[in-house]
Parts: sequence; structure tokens; C-alpha cells
Amino acid sequence: MEQFIQVFIFLPLFGFLISLLFSSKNEKVISFFAISILTIQLILLFSFCILWVINGATILDYKHFTFYKEGSIEIFLDFYFDKITLVYSLLGAILSLLVIIFSKYYLHREGGYKRFFITVLLFYFGYNIIVFSGNFETLFIGWEFLGITSFLLIAFYRDRYLPVKNALKTISLYRLGDICLILALWMSHHLWHQNITFLQLNNISLVESHINEHSYYAVFILVMIVIAASIKSAQFPFSSWLPRAMEGPTTSSAIFYGSLSVHLGVFLLLRTYVYWETMLSIKVLIIIIGAVTALVANSIAKVQSAVKSQIAYASIAQIGIMFIEIAFGFHTLALLHLSGNAFFRTYQLLVSPSNLRYYIHNQFYEKPKLGIPETKNNTILKIQNAIYILALKEWNLDSFLHNFIWKPFKFIGKKMEFISHRFSIIFLAILFVSGLLFLILSKNISHEVDEDLHLLFAFIGFILVLKSFVVRGSGLKAWFLVIMSQLFNVLAIALMNDTYEYVEIIVYLISLMISAIAGYLCLLKLKNYEKVINLDSFYGHHFDHPRLSGFFLISCLAFVGLPFTPSFIGIDLMFSHIDKNEYILIVFTSLNFLVLEISVLRIYTRLFLGPNKKNTHPIAYKSS
Repeated sequence: MEQFIQVFIFLPLFGFLISLLFSSKNEKVISFFAISILTIQLILLFSFCILWVINGATILDYKHFTFYKEGSIEIFLDFYFDKITLVYSLLGAILSLLVIIFSKYYLHREGGYKRFFITVLLFYFGYNIIVFSGNFETLFIGWEFLGITSFLLIAFYRDRYLPVKNALKTISLYRLGDICLILALWMSHHLWHQNITFLQLNNISLVESHINEHSYYAVFILVMIVIAASIKSAQFPFSSWLPRAMEGPTTSSAIFYGSLSVHLGVFLLLRTYVYWETMLSIKVLIIIIGAVTALVANSIAKVQSAVKSQIAYASIAQIGIMFIEIAFGFHTLALLHLSGNAFFRTYQLLVSPSNLRYYIHNQFYEKPKLGIPETKNNTILKIQNAIYILALKEWNLDSFLHNFIWKPFKFIGKKMEFISHRFSIIFLAILFVSGLLFLILSKNISHEVDEDLHLLFAFIGFILVLKSFVVRGSGLKAWFLVIMSQLFNVLAIALMNDTYEYVEIIVYLISLMISAIAGYLCLLKLKNYEKVINLDSFYGHHFDHPRLSGFFLISCLAFVGLPFTPSFIGIDLMFSHIDKNEYILIVFTSLNFLVLEISVLRIYTRLFLGPNKKNTHPIAYKSS
């Protein structure tokens, strides 16, 4: 039975690849094929679950494929099936099928009809990788796919300003969660000296001995996991991204942000519960996060004027209660709670346009209730008014995230104005060549010099990516800066680590440079067409150059480490070669990768998405 699990993983991927061949105007074929794939998936999955229960409901673990193995480092796909997987997989299959059927009619004659269906299939592929994952590396692959597809779905209406802007906001927070998960993987690898699986985590005695020996490192791992789970489930103080994600089509809001994606933080806590069930501090932290989120989100939901936002905050409040349930060990209750919440929020979002119509109708035909207002204590009234004002402002969560996370990065980047294009090319090229010489001659150089150099190069890489993050001028300059930042980052890690094989460096650099050169050529071609490619606004060049937009997006994703690419494996290897005592290096490297994806996707969104600067509009289909 273990080998059959891979069918549930790759069937949506097969559907995605085949759907690419269909004509964008052939709606019947596109929708029929997507519905067929998900129907087959649901039937097979339901049959598999029945057989699994009949055979005793024992935990299944299947090591599918090894990407890389060298010494203690092994990167492999591992699939896992237990009661948590059963609930999440059935939930995902049922809701995805229902929403796809609904979308067949809801998105009729929509310009991005095909794009929506293939993105949904890719999203569902990433979702299945997460829920069937048997180790952190496999889970992270699905985590990345989910982030990429979420960005594409939120920005589905690519000719509008708000969907594009909010898509970039969402992927920025998602990236913060990704980095937290990477740091948890990095520390976990150094402590376990292997790619630990979830099956091995079920060994309570092994886990307890590990925590007792390395309590501080274990706390670090768990805090990173809690932050990643909080971001994915939109918990306080990261709650503001979920209502912003509702700028996409109602169907995508229903399936992803209302029911599936937002509950994956709960999944992460359930899956790692064995690791932290004996740690009171982590339990208290999760309970506090859940309680504060439930109170804050509930207050915001009550004052929202938009139906989607109201539903989003109501869902956030319920997930906060799920966090508390998990911390207390009520896992069955949490699974039942999330199932009910997922179905209910999906239903609410799908019928929200009709509900809005009923509300507008009722306000004209229902008489207001008359009565004498209750007199309240002045202090209580002031507190109520204060909470009301804070709820209207959504407790300033957007401002908090902007001021304490993104604003410092922008501030530092803007201070790097002295880095001109010509200066960058000449000085950085010389510095990088010097670093390569030091790497080649590292055996003849003292350890103290290596230690200073690798921190210098890591700092330069971080500064360059921050500079790219705030560039308002040429897109070519911003792209050049992100390329150089990664080259310096690789050089910094290679200089400090004697076990970093040259083959690993070459494989990663080749993958990096292929995607970098492809992206650079796309930008050059766009410049030839449009003459100016600045990043001071959203230009919407996708409408004029759709193929160029698609090629550049693929280059961007490959550059930042799209799963199953050499770049993705290279990033994993890079972090694996950073020692657990290299605190400064891990900080610079983590911050580099945090800003990298945001900077690259910022270039893409500014140039290709948003309102078109020309007075051209897509032509609608002929009336049926």
C-alpha cells in the first residue's frame, strides 16, 4: 500500500502537464479534464482510506526517491500516511472537486479561464505533497509550490492594481515563513546528523533524550516551526495577509485561503506535536498565540464592511482556537473542528455574492428596531469605543509588519545609493574574482583570514539584495544586483566550509547562471520593445508580451529555487554546509534568501503585471 501513495501525489501533476496542451478558448475540454482528474483522485483516495482502515490503520512510510547523498547529507522524498493525512487528504480532494465544478460556470468567458484551472491543479499538487510528506524536506517542497501558486492566484486579475500589490504582500510573508522552516531544517540536520523523518519522531524516548541533550537548540527549532505555522495560518501578528489574499477570484478564495491553505499551519503543529508535547514553554506560546488571535480576529470580523474580509477574519479566529486545542492535546477535536470550519468557510465564500444581495434587499424592507438605548458606565463605554476603533484599523497589523520587518530593509537598501551600475560591475567583479582565488588557494591561507573573508562576502551579498529590493530605476540593474548577491553568498559559504565539494558548487552555479542569463535576455528583449523598463510603477507589459512574461516568470522561479530544480537542491546543500555555531553567517544567509524571492518577484510584478500603461484592453469573447 505504501507505493500507492505516490499516485495521489503525481496524478494532479499529470493533470497540470496535460492541461498545458489545451487551447485556452476550449473551456469545455479544460474543465472536463480537471474535473475528471479530481474525481479519479477522490475515488482512488476514498478506496485507499477504506482499505487502510480495514488493514488495521497502521502508519505507512515510503521512501520514494533520493535527490542527493553524500556522507551524512541525504535529500530524499518520503511519503507518510496516518489519521492526520487521511483527514487532510480527503478534505482537500472533496473541496477541490466541488470548487472546480463551481468554477466551470463561475469563470465562464473569463480571460484567464485556462490559467486558473492549471494553477489550481498545481496548487493541489503542492497541497498533496505537504499532507503526504514524511520528512521536513518533502514538506518544504510542497510548502514552496503552495507559495508560488498562491501568488499566481491572488494576482489572477493581473490588470488590476490591488490584486497584484496584495499578491506581492502575501508572498513576502510566505517567504518569511519559508525561511523559518529552512532554519528549523538546518538546525535539525545538525542535531540529528540525518534527514529525520516523521516516523522517527514517533519514537518518544529518542525525542526526549534529544531534547534533554540539546534543549536550547530544540527550542530554536520549535520556535521557528511555530512562527512558520502562525504565518501560514494567518495567526497574530501575521493575520493581515489573509483578507488581502481575497482579491483573487471568489472560487480561489474559497478553496485556498478559506479552507485548505490557511489550515496547513495547524497541520504542521499536529505533525510535530511529538517533538514539543513535553515542552511547557512551547505549549504556552502556542496557547497565547491562539487566544490573542481569536480575540483580535473576532473583534475585527464584527466591524468589516466587506463580506470576504469578514469571513477571512472569522476563519482566523477559529484557527486560533484550533491552536489552543492542539496545545492541550485534543487532536481529534482539532481535526473535527478544522473539517467543519473548512466546509463552512468554503460554503460562505461561494455564496457570498448572493448573501450580499440579500443584505442589500433586507435593509430596505426590514424596519429598524426601536427602543431606549441602554445606559452604560462611562469607563466601559470608552473601552468599547477604543476596541471598536482598533478593530476598524485592523489593530494596525499591516503597519506593524511594515514598520518592524520591511521598513528596516528598505532603509538600509536606500542608504546604498553609492552603488551605481558601473561601479557595481567593475568593483564587484574584481572582488568576486579575488574571492574565487582565495577559495582555490584556501589550503594555503590561514583560518583567521578565511573567517573574516566569508563574513565579508556574506555581508556584501546581503547588501546587494537589499539594494535590489529598493531599486526604482532600471529593471536590468535590479536583476544584476540579485545575481551578484547570490554569487557572493555561495562564495561565503564555500570559503568557510572545507567539506563543500566543488561539484556541489558548480551544479548550483550552473543552474543559477542559466536562469539568470535567461532572465537577463528577457529583460533586454523587453527593453528593445518598450525602451524604458523602470520599476517605479506597475506597467502591465504582460498584455503586449505574454510569451516574454511567461519565460521571465519561469526564469525568476528557477532562480529563487523552484522545487525539483538544481537550484532548489543547491539551496538545501548550502544551508546544510553552514555549521550550527556560525551564527552571523546563518543570519546573513537567511536574510539574503528572505529578500531574494521578494526582490525577484517584485521585478516581475512591476514590469509585467498591473494596469497597462497603454490604452489597450483585452478583447472579450463573442457573446454566446
